[in-house]
Amino acid sequence: MYGDHKRDVVKEFPMEYSVFFKNRLKELRSEGRYRVFADLKRHAGAFPHASFYDHNGAARDVVVWCSNDYLGMGQNELVRESMTAAIREAGAGSGGTRNISGTTHYHVLLERELADLHKKEAALLFTSGYISNEATLGTLGAMLPGCVLLSDELNHASMISGVRNSRSPKIIFKHNDPMDLEHHLSKLDLESPKIVAFESVYSMDGDIAPIKELCEVAKRFGAMTYLDEVHAVGMYGPRGGGVAEQEGLMDQLDIIEGTLAKAFGVMGGYIASTADICDIIRSFASGFIFTTSLPPAIVAGALASVSHLKESQIERERHQERARTLKARLREEGIPFLENPSHIIPVMVGDAVLCKRASDALLDLHGVYVQPINYPTVPKGTERLRITPSPLHTDDMMDHLLNALKDVFERLNIKRAAAA
Repeated sequence: MYGDHKRDVVKEFPMEYSVFFKNRLKELRSEGRYRVFADLKRHAGAFPHASFYDHNGAARDVVVWCSNDYLGMGQNELVRESMTAAIREAGAGSGGTRNISGTTHYHVLLERELADLHKKEAALLFTSGYISNEATLGTLGAMLPGCVLLSDELNHASMISGVRNSRSPKIIFKHNDPMDLEHHLSKLDLESPKIVAFESVYSMDGDIAPIKELCEVAKRFGAMTYLDEVHAVGMYGPRGGGVAEQEGLMDQLDIIEGTLAKAFGVMGGYIASTADICDIIRSFASGFIFTTSLPPAIVAGALASVSHLKESQIERERHQERARTLKARLREEGIPFLENPSHIIPVMVGDAVLCKRASDALLDLHGVYVQPINYPTVPKGTERLRITPSPLHTDDMMDHLLNALKDVFERLNIKRAAAA
């Protein structure tokens, strides 16, 4: 009887799963938002050059202009040698989660180095910056009784996920707006736990948060402060501690979150805070407890990178000069980009289909690799080519990029500003 009823339901309400998925992908393509992964192989020691493999497997040289390896540390000889030495000494894998044989001496040393970088009591490593945000915000929001999470409206998806997973009340405040944050905090019980979460450098527009003002408002209302420095660590501050270090504000932040996968050139995420907060996340966060730890070679490479950038200013100084120079050249040529104080250069196209076509033309005609950035990463109508110059991009490479952009903008009738 039960089986007959089930068969009737299937006949009456068939779900053609394959058709559904095909149609959704078709919609994505028609909107110009379908993402295509470029098949690249970087050349050790030759960044930003890479080999691009087409659908036939043929390779040709391209110059990468959109890497998050902001300083080229993923190609740094010291980092590579540290990683290969760790493989020879300790093998390939970590052996398990941090609790089950996955804590190596490399992990201990790197956490000490990161705590020192941010002038905090302790640090805790994660397998990615995404996981460090999601696990930390989710755990703290769920653990603190009656906690309210206040999140900047342009926070990264990982922070949004952490806030959502906490199942605590949330408030979204206007982007980089201390007055709006104050407005929301003033309506909350002064005694209730609160966490204000925001970023330093926002990765798509390249703008920088008013950290001092946000911290002042948060502290006035008894809120903890949580700063994502993912796009700033290694690049700002006298030792690469990020924008908070550059502005002398690290002591105003209860928790600083960062990554090892961008300026440090390797992989992984972390938080730096008090010993108790790090221990709470270590002890209660599922995203930390049940994940195999980073391999020793990865951690050794990150350790070498962090240690080097604490001492060396050459990479940071050259990086800032390259960003300033490229912005000036873009202004001269009338190539529209969002003005900002950071190293991120969003060249604006404003149409998803055109943005993808521009990216394809740059690659196919000029050997320039810049990925299109479309919705939902950025709002519709603000599609862009996100360019990230590195210390290793030469003047000749910059000339080539500018000529390529001018050619593609002309071919596709993308609007340009009057040349400066």
